[in-house]
Amino acid sequence: MSFASSNSAQTYAKVGVETAVAAADSHQLIVMLFDGALLAIAKAEGFMGQGMIAEKGEAVSRAIDIIANGLRASLDFSAGDELAGRLAGLYDYMGLRLVHANLKNDLGALQEVGRLLGEIKSAWEEIADDPAVLSTSKAAA
Repeated sequence: MSFASSNSAQTYAKVGVETAVAAADSHQLIVMLFDGALLAIAKAEGFMGQGMIAEKGEAVSRAIDIIANGLRASLDFSAGDELAGRLAGLYDYMGLRLVHANLKNDLGALQEVGRLLGEIKSAWEEIADDPAVLSTSKAAA
């Protein structure tokens, strides 16, 4: 693939992501954050296996950023229930595990965070059809 077509593909992908974000409701945006974090962790695993230290560090940093500044920052503490607090603690734990994974080249820690994110994402997707969630998402959009 030539540089021009590679650059075109990257531009096309970026436009596709921007379009998806613009069209998404708040529930879908959270799913996109989960997908981004999981993709970054998968890339970090691959880079770790190939001994590509700098790339691994960038991918881990991306996952940490998405978890801390995307998922954790989107929590609603005003509801007064324990869920937001528990998720905040879990997201903090994930960040610490990712730092550990990066520093110690611990594949198991990366996989642990990937599993945890996958479980939370799955639960988040399951509630997407809940009428109360749908009405809240549409009101927020």
